[in-house]
Amino acid sequence: MEVESAVLPAGALPAALEELPSGERTDGRALYAAIPGGDWRRVAPRLELQDPEPLSPTGRPVVAVDVRVGGPAERPTRAFVAADDAGAVLLARSYARRNLRTGELTSTLTRTALPSAAPGRDVVRVLLTELADEVLLAERGGALSRYDARDFARPVLAEVRDVAPGPAEIASIGFLLGEQAVVVGLSDGAVDVWLRVERHDAGTTDGRALVLARPLEPQPAAAVAFAPSARSKTFLTGDAAGNVWLRHATSGQVLLRLPGALAAPVEAAALAPRDDGVVAVDAARRAAHWRVRIPHPETSLGTLFGRVWYEGYPERTYTWQSSAGTDAFEPKLSLVPLVFGTLKATFYSLLFAVPLALLGAIYTSEFVHPRVRNAVKPTMETMASLPSVVLGFLAALVIAPAVEARLASVLLALATLPLALFATAYLWQLLPASLARRLEGLPKLAFAFVSLGLGALAASAGGPLFARLFFAGDVRLWLSGAAGGPGPVLFLLLLPPALLAVGWAAGRGVGARITARLRGLGRGRAALADAALWLGRLAAAALLAAGAAVLLEAAGVDPRGGLLGTYVQRNTLVVGFAMGFAVIPIVYTIAEDALSAVPRHLRAASLACGATPWQTAISVVVPTAMSGVFAAVMVGMGRAVGETMIVVMAAGNTPVLDPNVFNGFRALSANIAVELPEAVKDGTLYRVLFLAALTLFAMTFAVNTVAELVRLRFRRRAAEL
Repeated sequence: MEVESAVLPAGALPAALEELPSGERTDGRALYAAIPGGDWRRVAPRLELQDPEPLSPTGRPVVAVDVRVGGPAERPTRAFVAADDAGAVLLARSYARRNLRTGELTSTLTRTALPSAAPGRDVVRVLLTELADEVLLAERGGALSRYDARDFARPVLAEVRDVAPGPAEIASIGFLLGEQAVVVGLSDGAVDVWLRVERHDAGTTDGRALVLARPLEPQPAAAVAFAPSARSKTFLTGDAAGNVWLRHATSGQVLLRLPGALAAPVEAAALAPRDDGVVAVDAARRAAHWRVRIPHPETSLGTLFGRVWYEGYPERTYTWQSSAGTDAFEPKLSLVPLVFGTLKATFYSLLFAVPLALLGAIYTSEFVHPRVRNAVKPTMETMASLPSVVLGFLAALVIAPAVEARLASVLLALATLPLALFATAYLWQLLPASLARRLEGLPKLAFAFVSLGLGALAASAGGPLFARLFFAGDVRLWLSGAAGGPGPVLFLLLLPPALLAVGWAAGRGVGARITARLRGLGRGRAALADAALWLGRLAAAALLAAGAAVLLEAAGVDPRGGLLGTYVQRNTLVVGFAMGFAVIPIVYTIAEDALSAVPRHLRAASLACGATPWQTAISVVVPTAMSGVFAAVMVGMGRAVGETMIVVMAAGNTPVLDPNVFNGFRALSANIAVELPEAVKDGTLYRVLFLAALTLFAMTFAVNTVAELVRLRFRRRAAEL
C-alpha cells in the first residue's frame, strides 16, 4: 500500500464531496484538504496486490502469520513466519528487484522450517522481529516458544516459557514499539509485560531469557485484543466484555478506561499515529472512535522515585536517561540518581570543608594574636567571592588530571598533612616558654604552613612506596580489581574510626589520670610524655585497625564495588576538593563570628579554674556558640546542595547510583543546567526538570527547617549559662 499525494486547482475538485468535521472533504476514495493559494491537496491510498507467496508447503490451512517489510523501494524485502493447523512453522524471506523501466517486481523466496514444531499445537499467534532474527510462537495453553533465527538456514529453539499460569490461556499477544517487550493478555483478564533480558545464566543460544517484568492491572474480562502505539510504550487492551483500556507499559498506569465501550467482545483496536485517537471494533463489526489526550503517560510516582524494570536491563533499577538515538527509546526519568548525586556531592564536600573551617575558626578566634586574626579573616571572606565557574574550571582542567597522575600521593597526603600538624604541635611544646611567647602570631602561623609543606613533600616522595605497600603497586589497577587484595586498604579505611575510638577511651579512666599527672611535670618533660602518649595512641589504633581488617578480609569483605571502585578522572573526590574550597570561607566566617561573640568572662572563668586554652575552647566556647556554629554548617550545606557549575564541569555528569568515591555523578542542579536547554517546552522532560527543581527546593527547605529548630534549641541552652 502506498499513499499518493497531488495538488489540484479548486476547479478540478470532484462534485458531491462530503465535508468532514475537521474541514477536509472526501468522496470515499480520497481526502481533499485546502492549502494556501486556493489549491487543494488530494491524498489517497493506492493498493497493489503482489503475487501470492506459498506459506505452507503442505498446503494446509494457515492459522497464524506475521509479516515484516523493509528495504528501499527498488529492492524491497519481506520476511514472514506462518503456522498451519498441523503445528508446522515456516520462516521465509523474500527479496525483490524492481525493473526501473517497466516497474515489474521479480521476487526470490527462501524458506526454512522451525525445529521442534510438534504436531497438534494450538497456535494463537506468531511474532517476527523486524530483522527476522527471532520468532515467538504462542500456544493457547500458555507455552511461549522463542526461536533464535540469526542463522536463517539453521534456526534453533532458544527457550520455552509458560506465560499463562494455572488454567488461564493466551488470549492476545504482541510486541511493543522496539520489539524488546512482549505484552501477553490472558483469558482471566491478566495483562503482563515480558522482557527479553540478557543473563549469564540464561542457558540459551543468544544468552537472553524472557522474564515477567511488569504484571499490570488485569482487565475485567479476558484480554482478547491488543494494539501497540507506533511512537511510545503506550498500548490498548480490549476484553470480552467490550471494555477498552489505554495503558502505558513503563509506568504501568491505566491512562484511560472505557467501560462497556462496545456491546460485544472487542475484536480489534488501534491507536492513531500521534496517540491522539482510539478506534475499536467489536465482534459484531461495530466500530467506535474516541479522541484522547495523553501528554505525559510515562511519568508516575513509581517511575520518578521507584525502581523500574526497563527494556534491556537485567533487573529493576533507578535510571535517568532522557533521550536516545531511536524512536523506540524508552524514557527513563528516575530522580533518585540525581538526588543521590546531590547528597553525595554535599557529603564529601562537607567532609572536606567542615573540619578545616571549624578548626580554623577555633584557631583564629581563640589562639592567634588579634593582628593575625585581622589579617586572616578578611582573606577568608574574600575567598567566598571566588566564582564557582572558576573553581569548576580549575577542578576539571587542573585538579582532576593532577590527582589522576599522582593518585597515591594525594591519598597519602590525607594522612601526612594532619600528622605533620600534630607533630609540629608537639614540637612547639618543647620550645622554652619565653621563646614560644615571642614567636606567637605570624611566626607561629608561618611555622604551621611550613609543616604543611613538609607533609606535602613527604606525600609526594612516599607515594610510590605507599602504592606498593597498600595497593599492589598501582592504585587504579587495584581499584579495578586487577591487582592486590582488600586487607591493606581495609586497614586504611578502619584507621580513622580506630583513632577516634582509642582517643575516646584514652580520655577516660586511666587516660584522665595520666593527663592529670602530666600537669605536675615541667614544660619539656610534659611535652615529651604527651608526645609519647600520642604515639602510643597511634600504635594502639593501628593494632586495632589491623586486627579488624584481618577479620573482615577473612569474612570476604572487599571495599571494591562499594565505597571504592573503578577510577574515573572526573570523580567525587575532585568535586569534594573543589566544592570544599567554595564552602570553607562561608562556614569559617559564620563560625568564627559566633565563637568570637562568646562573652570573655566565660573564658576567664574557665581559665581561672585551671583549664587549658584548648579545654576552654572545646568545653566552654564551642558549646556556648553551638547555635552559630551549627548555622554555619547548615549554610555551608545549602551552598553545597545548590552548587551547579563545579558539579557540571568536574563531576562527569553520569547519573549513576554508585557510592564509589572515585566515580562521577550528576546532581539535581547540574541536571537542570544540562537538560533544560534541549527540553521541549511543556514536554515531559521539561516538566520533570521543573519537578527536579521543586525537589531540590524541598530538600533545601527541609534541611533548613530542621537546622533552624536545632539552632534554636542550642540557643536556648546557651542562654541558660
